[in-house]
Parts: sequence; structure tokens; C-alpha cells
Amino acid sequence: MTKEEITTKVNEFLVEEFEVDAIKIQPQSNMRETLDLDSLDYVDLVVVIESNFGFKVVGEDFVGIQSFQDFYDYCHTKVSQKTAA
Repeated sequence: MTKEEITTKVNEFLVEEFEVDAIKIQPQSNMRETLDLDSLDYVDLVVVIESNFGFKVVGEDFVGIQSFQDFYDYCHTKVSQKTAA
């Protein structure tokens, strides 16, 4: 899966799951603020990630994620590791 495919898929499920306008999802935007995430939303996000990409997510993975670009990079790295294994 390419970075572009991952970015598109991530944006699609973020728009659907968090009911946010797609235009607000910009690579440099703060993900937490844009999506107005609380702790329960992170649980939902983990479930959506795992079901869409097939890799396990732990809470500590989100520590370094600030922007949507950070999130795209994280998903791409995990998908790449999964396919390389």
C-alpha cells in the first residue's frame, strides 16, 4: 500500500467516523484539535485503524502524533512493517 493510498484511506475513515469536514484535514493541522478527540475517541480511532489496516495499536503509539502527517507516517510505517514480516 502506497503512502498516497494510506493517506486517502485514513482521511476517508476520519471524515466518516469523526464527522469532520474533509477540508479541515490538512497534513500540518493538529489532529487532536481538528477532530476534537477525547479519550473515548482514541479508543474508537484504535478500533478503526486496526480494522482498516490490520495492525495492533497501543496507547503509547499516540504520544508522538501531533499532526495528521504524523498519523499518516505512523500508519505507513506500521503497514510497511506488517507487509515486510
